[in-house]
Amino acid sequence: MARVKGAMMTRKRRKATLKAAKGYWGAKSKHFKMAKQAVLKSGNYAFAGRKMKKRDFRSLWITRISAQAKVNGLNYSTFMHGLKKAGVNLNRKMLSEIAVSDKEAFAKLAEQAKAAL
Repeated sequence: MARVKGAMMTRKRRKATLKAAKGYWGAKSKHFKMAKQAVLKSGNYAFAGRKMKKRDFRSLWITRISAQAKVNGLNYSTFMHGLKKAGVNLNRKMLSEIAVSDKEAFAKLAEQAKAAL
């Protein structure tokens, strides 16, 4: 039986790792062993970052809605509770867009929320 040597796959794997580590500081972009560790670590950071991005945007939307709700004489929680009771099904992303771009429409939503409470 023929002997199988893994030189081709090893070279391919190392090339892919070094390509992923391109632009890293110092030896992390040149030496395979260090590049492998850096790529694994950066992958973990990227995974966590994708989750944190969602958290950050949600908190930004809530801050925008809260600021505009205060202008209309409500705090955030009572505003959201009023909207829910009024049957307005807008998500926080859309509410924050309305709060930033169309203040009159947001004021109408605030009046609906007050009426429902």
